Amino acid sequence: MQYIDKFEKVTDKDGAVMARRIAKEEGMFCGYSAGSVLQGLIQMSSELTKDDVVVLIFHDHGSRYVGKVYNDEWMMERGFLDVKTFKDVINGRGSKHLITVSPTQTVMEAITLMKKYDIENIPVIENGNNIGAISESGLFGKILNDSDVKNQPIQNVMEKAYPEVSFETPVERLSTFINKENSAVLSKDESGTYHIVTKYDIIQSLSK
Repeated sequence: MQYIDKFEKVTDKDGAVMARRIAKEEGMFCGYSAGSVLQGLIQMSSELTKDDVVVLIFHDHGSRYVGKVYNDEWMMERGFLDVKTFKDVINGRGSKHLITVSPTQTVMEAITLMKKYDIENIPVIENGNNIGAISESGLFGKILNDSDVKNQPIQNVMEKAYPEVSFETPVERLSTFINKENSAVLSKDESGTYHIVTKYDIIQSLSK
């Protein structure tokens, strides 16, 4: 102990985040403690001069932490990852209410709503339940093949219902629900009100 001049305290979160950063930016698969070593140095940087020589010992390997530090779920459960969620996307775009249609309304009514609100995806709701969807891309081919489709009830041409997720689902995970057949996801807030996040919303969120 007589050779130690100072101890620098590093939080669990900072050590874990730095370990992941070392792996991502430097290609070094280090462990929790190694991340804390570099974080400690950064915290002490104001005490060093340009002529000081610093030696760091990365003494911990990342293989012990595959299920922890390098596991997104483990990190998020402990609040170690600052991630955007479905809720953040909704809160970030203001108090827009969800536009929905019933299965007995006509396709033309849905098209009118799409034009009015400049949207491409509308959930089909019946008795408070998410039973289907209607989208601009899905209608395009149908109307080209049969122009009378616009006069039919939505239940005749609606697509499968959009997936429902937790209101706290990370944005990165929402992308796994998006594919050629499905361009949106739904979720209920604390009051039970439905909200929608589309492919465009996800792109916008991840680009910020």
